[in-house]
This record gives sequence, structure tokens and C-alpha cells, in this order.
Amino acid sequence: MDRLNSKLYLQNCYIMKENERLRKKAQLLNQENQVLLSELKQKLSKGNPKTHAPNTIPDLNLCSSSNQNPSGSSN
Repeated sequence: MDRLNSKLYLQNCYIMKENERLRKKAQLLNQENQVLLSELKQKLSKGNPKTHAPNTIPDLNLCSSSNQNPSGSSN
């Protein structure tokens, strides 16, 4: 039983470490996405200043939860 617990403990540690790595990667990708979205909005607003068309680029943060931690803990 102790051997099984040790094995499960090590697997859990590995999963938590991998989860943290993926969380950090998702945060970086989200930041990069926000920069690119901002640049795109600036280019679109500069490229066609005479037309008053509404901005049709959606805010991707409204449906994104990659930078939120639903469990409330940092593991």
C-alpha cells in the first residue's frame, strides 16, 4: 500500500508541475495574443480613418479563461 501511495504521489507531483508549466505557457500566449490584437486594431483604425465602420474584432478575453484559476489555489 505504501508503494502504491508513493507511486501516486510522484505521479501527482509530475501532473502538478506539468499543469503549472502549461498555465505559464497559456499566460504568455494570451499576452502575445493581446499585443497582436492591439496592433491589428491600431492598423485597422489607421488604414481606414474616413469610414466609421464599427470595430468588428471581438475581445477574445471575454470567452478566455486561460489566465484565471477557477480552483482559487496556485498548486
